[in-house]
Amino acid sequence: MQYCVFKEAPCCILFAFLIDWNLCNHKIMKLSQLTTYLESLAPLAYQEDYDNSGLIVGNPDQEIFQALISLDCTEAIVDEAITTNCQVIISHHPIVFKGLKKFNGKTYVERVVEKAIRNNIAIYAIHTNLDNMMNGVNKKICDTLGLVNCHILAPKHGILKKLVTYVPHSHAEQVRNALFHAGAGQIGNYSETSFNAQGEGTFKGNEDSNPYVGEPGSRHTESEVRIETVYPHNLESKVIMALVLAHPYEEVAYDLYDLTNQHQQIGAGMIGELEEHMDEETFLFDLKEKMKARVIRHTEYTGRPVKKVAVCGGAGGFLLKHAIAAGADVFITADYKYHEFFDAEGKLMIADIGHFESEQFTQQFLYEIIRKKFSTFAIRLTEINTNPVKYFI
Repeated sequence: MQYCVFKEAPCCILFAFLIDWNLCNHKIMKLSQLTTYLESLAPLAYQEDYDNSGLIVGNPDQEIFQALISLDCTEAIVDEAITTNCQVIISHHPIVFKGLKKFNGKTYVERVVEKAIRNNIAIYAIHTNLDNMMNGVNKKICDTLGLVNCHILAPKHGILKKLVTYVPHSHAEQVRNALFHAGAGQIGNYSETSFNAQGEGTFKGNEDSNPYVGEPGSRHTESEVRIETVYPHNLESKVIMALVLAHPYEEVAYDLYDLTNQHQQIGAGMIGELEEHMDEETFLFDLKEKMKARVIRHTEYTGRPVKKVAVCGGAGGFLLKHAIAAGADVFITADYKYHEFFDAEGKLMIADIGHFESEQFTQQFLYEIIRKKFSTFAIRLTEINTNPVKYFI
């Protein structure tokens, strides 16, 4: 908190107002501006089927000038938003996973949603869509642990598609540029990728046609370039629109193919390497300190040094087989059940650090990416620890 002092002539009376300095020069914008940016980084199309990321409460057109960031959205978080004059809560976990049929305040979910609506506070969740990004939640864990050579542990299938189109030589570069600008041609660290082949196309327009080349009623042969490129399925409408607008033909010929290739930048969990080998006990001490874990539940030591480390924020037990196949020495995650610990079978060490603990740095991560884009927009991190799990030590 700081003082803003105003001087009023001619009496030179000084007025001191205790205010939050963040709001002195705050930026007012539409809620949709913020959510559109977040979804450009973590598209909703990449969330898991069971999830409910996105705008849960609120009108995209409402004006906002301050956001509150938290891991969970609880009643206490909504109260904090009211007290600090925040118009939107950005949480990692959605407050609503399933449809609500009644609003009578019997559950904390109903009370949170009702209180947010009554106070005109929007609620936005960015959950498994952020988990599944290369530079998302799991990368934050890797960075915190100092891991290098990181990559997605279980890349997703069925995200990539291929576009094939046919363009006259005169417009081939124009069409390629339009497709690349729309987001096509991105493969890992490479952009503007395409395959091009020369050939001839034929067509004959009827009396109602207005062909770019040739005459209606006569078959025309044109030297063309076959352009192939890939794109993520969520960009399909944007890519097709770019193609149609850039292509000179009245009727644009193109083919779309579903690909089974893995998308190396999208998927669950991550795996990386320590700069130096550690013995297992030293690693656990380091893990406990860096991840601020009160307790670590783990399997027996394997007796091997730790070098490769797999991570998954939240409940990541489903990735154990991937961690083993990738040669991980340790798999860090949360929410492991008793019998699931047996599944390690001495092939690696499972380290359950707790759900909240594994994702707590997501709040700071969201703060940083929003601040980088909207430097004059007021953002605050919650001062409330929403972890529902307490430890009696």
